[in-house]
Amino acid sequence: MSSDTFPRPVARQARSRETQNRILDAGIRLLEEGGPEALTVAAVAEAAGVSVGSVYRRFGDKERLLLAIQSRFTGDLAAEFIRHPADLNLAATTPPAAVIAEAVRGTAESLHFHATLMRVFILLGTHNQAVFAHGSAVSTQGGRAFRDTVMLAAPALRHHTDIEAAIDFAYRMVYATCAHRLVHGEHLESQRPLPWPDLVDQLRRAVTAYLLDAPTAASANDHQKVDH
Repeated sequence: MSSDTFPRPVARQARSRETQNRILDAGIRLLEEGGPEALTVAAVAEAAGVSVGSVYRRFGDKERLLLAIQSRFTGDLAAEFIRHPADLNLAATTPPAAVIAEAVRGTAESLHFHATLMRVFILLGTHNQAVFAHGSAVSTQGGRAFRDTVMLAAPALRHHTDIEAAIDFAYRMVYATCAHRLVHGEHLESQRPLPWPDLVDQLRRAVTAYLLDAPTAASANDHQKVDH
């Protein structure tokens, strides 16, 4: 008979999920506290209070364990990207500048809240293609959430020949700036102090100006010259 004929008891399934969650939680703690070097199967097993064999049975090897941890982390991050505008009850009647400000702030706050793991997985993605691919997919999800929020202000963006391309660039500006800060810190490119709240405020100003300010005649002519 197939295993579907006699499914596992609910209590056993619940215990299995609990064990799996303990393993993933332990892996996240190790990455946050010690970086990738701290993530070994033995260390995860000890931190989770399970046997090494239990980790291998559930995840196969360290690489798949790492990807499972990343998936848990990025699932939470993606949910935050989506939840933020909904929590604020933004609507088409919200002033465009306020819509854009909240889109910028929500993206930046989500990234900053998870700063340690963001840094870990960004750096891992520079030499691990699977980590990079998964991280890229979730970052793109964040871009879609950003776009969906900013599109509430679409009537105020009609001076852009391609509104979605303009919003996509705005998201790139926010994401790239925040990711750069999370990886390299405050003073890589300048010794001038710029604390995180000030960085986000300046990003908000820059993105709002880019999206809402119509191009001048001179800049429009320059654009046409480049196209030709």
